Amino acid sequence: MANSDRAERGHHSSQKPHAIFIAYPLQGHVIPSVHLAIKLASLGFTITFINTDSIHYQTLKAHGKDATSEDIFTSARNSGLDIRYMTVSDGLPVEFDRSLNHDQFMLSLLHVFSAHVEQVVGKIVKQSNETVTCLIADTFFVWPSKIAKKFGLFHVSFWTEPALIFTLYFHMDLLRKNGHFDCNNVRDDPIDYIPGVHQIHPKDVMSYLQDADTSTVVHQIIFNAFQDVRAADFVLCNTLQDLEPDTIAALRAHLPFYAVGPLFPAGFTKSSVATSLWSESDCTHWLSTKPKSSVLYVSFGSYAHVSKKDLIEIANGLLLSNVNFIWVLRPDIVSSDNVDPLPVGFREAVRECGMIIPWCCQIEVLSDPAVGGFLSHCGWNSILESLWCEVPLLCFPLLTDQFTNRKLVVDDWKVGINLSDHKNITKDDVSRNVNRLMGRKSCLKFVNAIAEVKKLMGGAWTTDGLSQRNMDSFIEGLEHKSRQVKGRITQ
Repeated sequence: MANSDRAERGHHSSQKPHAIFIAYPLQGHVIPSVHLAIKLASLGFTITFINTDSIHYQTLKAHGKDATSEDIFTSARNSGLDIRYMTVSDGLPVEFDRSLNHDQFMLSLLHVFSAHVEQVVGKIVKQSNETVTCLIADTFFVWPSKIAKKFGLFHVSFWTEPALIFTLYFHMDLLRKNGHFDCNNVRDDPIDYIPGVHQIHPKDVMSYLQDADTSTVVHQIIFNAFQDVRAADFVLCNTLQDLEPDTIAALRAHLPFYAVGPLFPAGFTKSSVATSLWSESDCTHWLSTKPKSSVLYVSFGSYAHVSKKDLIEIANGLLLSNVNFIWVLRPDIVSSDNVDPLPVGFREAVRECGMIIPWCCQIEVLSDPAVGGFLSHCGWNSILESLWCEVPLLCFPLLTDQFTNRKLVVDDWKVGINLSDHKNITKDDVSRNVNRLMGRKSCLKFVNAIAEVKKLMGGAWTTDGLSQRNMDSFIEGLEHKSRQVKGRITQ
């Protein structure tokens, strides 16, 4: 289907699809959700996007905007996209410290949030001037299929991580049956029986599948979410089919699973849609003073924490390496109670070669010519952005999917290296591997490998690209289901 045909269908169809979209209230999930909402709106959807009150107020405050009169899609609407916006309580006060009180936050999402969602979805369905078609909700929610069914909506599950991680969670029953998860004397030999996965070592599965205690609130969320997703009408995944073909082919035996990544809107390196939860520092002037590919960008994302011991080793290793670096050190990186965990005198020692900031627009930094490497926690958004900007990765996974993402980056695609091959990192590990990543000879090898991946990413959304074709198939499937339902109603 040509792009002009898609636009024609979107702007002139009398049966314009209307999707209610609910993003998981963590920044790493909100970002691709916003990008998917923009993509669908550009293809002719009406989107009603729902953020939590907490995410809404934190985002608008970080960007110096009035949270009572503006929202993150104001400029998108001004450009002609039909994106409406609402907020809903996650069950906790807006000012509640969700980072410091992680389990209470997760318990609220598990037990309380759905009641607020059900109320607002019911109101939208009842008051909307057009028929609402579907509910798009993050796969980690435990309730979407039930709420979608109650209001007669199709359930579209949105998976923000690689297909490999989805299929490992989806096949937890096989991991249990074979003794690799949730049992006494867990096996530590390679896992080679998951459909579409050649082989994976237990140390490379998600941290929650490595835990001995599976009674936590996060495990309850995962178990319930991956029961709920089995009832989804469609699953959209922010990955590339070309990068995970076997895994995706195997998943399609169980679910209508569509790889539609990377979900980057046009011009996203200068995006006017606010998604950052913290005020962003401007690094452009400092970067302009540095030679091409000489700067290491360091960031451990928006959510996971680093131990003070590891953070001190990383700081001392950067000092030893003598490289230029930008280090994003968010205030709660160790804990909300420890706002400056760096070694005494470190800031002064790196004043010439280092820039230490609380937050920045990551894609702007990665796309700057001065940046030649990324020391990353291996969050999926960070990996996709780094690959798009052709910046090789130095991997330091901390939590959840990051261990599995590291395997893809280092072992499968060979576009990065490990910060350390040992459990405990040292400053010497850090210095050696930073210089290895940034060294001219080894860097060239990674740049060549990344160029091949970037070629796949660049082709995914061309007219005949796999992500574009998968999106077309999803929309056609949604329209077909809608016609079937209308046919039954009119009979």
